Amino acid sequence: MSTSAGIAFLALLVVALVVVHVPLGDYMYHVYSSPKDWRVEKVIYRIIGADPKAQQPWYAYARSVLAFSAVSVLFLFFFQLLQDKLPLHLHHPATPMTPALAWNTAISFVTNTNWQAYSGESTQGHLVQMAGLAVQNFASAAVGMAVAIALVRGFARIRSHELGNFWVDLVRGTLLILLLL
Repeated sequence: MSTSAGIAFLALLVVALVVVHVPLGDYMYHVYSSPKDWRVEKVIYRIIGADPKAQQPWYAYARSVLAFSAVSVLFLFFFQLLQDKLPLHLHHPATPMTPALAWNTAISFVTNTNWQAYSGESTQGHLVQMAGLAVQNFASAAVGMAVAIALVRGFARIRSHELGNFWVDLVRGTLLILLLL
């Protein structure tokens, strides 16, 4: 890319951000502060056993974030280790991942760094990429947004010890923001 093309792209990006930041911010505010739950949200809350009306203090919110992240790491780690036994793999026979590489990849995708120490197209099977890594691209972003919202609530709610509900923030961030954009 030439310098002038790069500058034009950067200018276009800044203009786009200026145009959408207020409406997108308003939309996100309404998503995270709405007392009303959509039907699909209610189904998800029922499945995961979360009470959408319950508020969490900071330590319960943090515990929920850590629990979700730990389960996500373990799921993605074992999913990658077992990929040679799963369908939709690229190679026959399938090449198993080493535990160290699977752990590294699981941690990096759950923490939203997405660092890969392998050639993704030739190492990961289609099922692991679709149901593991792609899901974590959304889930890790939703966790980051939920933590950011909790931080803002923590500053805004000076007299309250409650930060909202992590599970509600996670579900709404995924369904109503990330999947819609």
